[in-house]
Amino acid sequence: MINPAIQIGYCTNVHAGADLESTRANLQQHAVAVREEFVPDGRLGIGLWLSAATARRLREEGQGVAFATWLGEAGLAPFTLNGFPYGDFHQPVVKYEVYKPTWCEQARVDYTLDLIGVLDTLLPAGMDGSISTLPIQWGTPTPTGDQLSAAAANLRTVAEHLARLEDATGRLIYLCLEPEPGCVLDRADDVVRYFEAHLLADGDEAEIRRHIRVCHDICHSAVMFEEQADAFRRLSAAGISVGKVQVSSAIILPFEEIAPEQRSDALDQLRSFAEDRYLHQTVVQSSPAAAPIFFDDLPRALETIEDPGTLTGQWRVHFHVPIHLERFGLLRTSRKEILECLQAAGREMPGLSHFEVETYAWSVLPEELRQTHLSDSITKELQWFSDVLPEAMTSGHGTDPRARLTEET
Repeated sequence: MINPAIQIGYCTNVHAGADLESTRANLQQHAVAVREEFVPDGRLGIGLWLSAATARRLREEGQGVAFATWLGEAGLAPFTLNGFPYGDFHQPVVKYEVYKPTWCEQARVDYTLDLIGVLDTLLPAGMDGSISTLPIQWGTPTPTGDQLSAAAANLRTVAEHLARLEDATGRLIYLCLEPEPGCVLDRADDVVRYFEAHLLADGDEAEIRRHIRVCHDICHSAVMFEEQADAFRRLSAAGISVGKVQVSSAIILPFEEIAPEQRSDALDQLRSFAEDRYLHQTVVQSSPAAAPIFFDDLPRALETIEDPGTLTGQWRVHFHVPIHLERFGLLRTSRKEILECLQAAGREMPGLSHFEVETYAWSVLPEELRQTHLSDSITKELQWFSDVLPEAMTSGHGTDPRARLTEET
């Protein structure tokens, strides 16, 4: 049976604004509109993004209770936080800045502790919470052993704090490392090695495993040509829990499906996704037997092309496109991997309950892929996901997760 505690929602990092007033205004304008359409009689799950300055303000100025009251009145349930972007996620150029501060730095620890305090205040009684976070740091330059150990010590500090919180209040919150292409952790194998070599090398193993988990981003895994089932099996076998899934879809340019004379047009279509704000890591695999080649941004991959007609295999691009789309023009998406992920989660992680749709790139999508109102776009994604979730996780057995969202909590 599908986990009865399951929560689904969308990540509010799609909205611009890095202060409390902007956050509240965006939720009022967009999230409330989504709730009215998607679950008009209940509460809408949201993955709340708060900048470091906003999280600190909520704690220091004691505004958390008032904010929680307002969220409840608005019908919004923040069951998870996105603790990856530290600063303004919608400044003109984000790129590599999103990976700062690293887990070697005290600023990352302080931000995360602030988020824990805020989430504990915002969560309805009896509900578990999750926080996704940076997978240590960007992978270049390669961190030293001392840096990896320092990051592990900081993560253990957070795990100890979370354990004390649960002992004192009964509130379970877990921090979820989010593998991403190009970072220190970009595949499940990296996570397992890091746990075994660093995180579990000191401290309380049971405490660490309970409070440090993984945020599995489907797009990221697809870009790395990592099979969804393999990722879940690897983590499960190592005793590492997935605490949260970010439901997202990547761009795929499948040259094997495109006639040579159309490949130049396909590349022109892909070029329309090369924008200046976010990093769009690209992995090229010329054949199933070939080793994938990693580029840290789409323009750098495009610069290598000499004759489009000779290109073979697939390109996969880290660009979160609408999850309900299967293809557009000559490009397709990794939508089928969402279904594969859910099937793997149902087999390997039956306790997994947090699913967060994270299409943060609506504002930088080519115009033809946008809808007039952002709330309509988000609602369409949530409706598609809620329709496929039960069957994918239970082979047709289970209950519609929208029933959970309509309950009063």
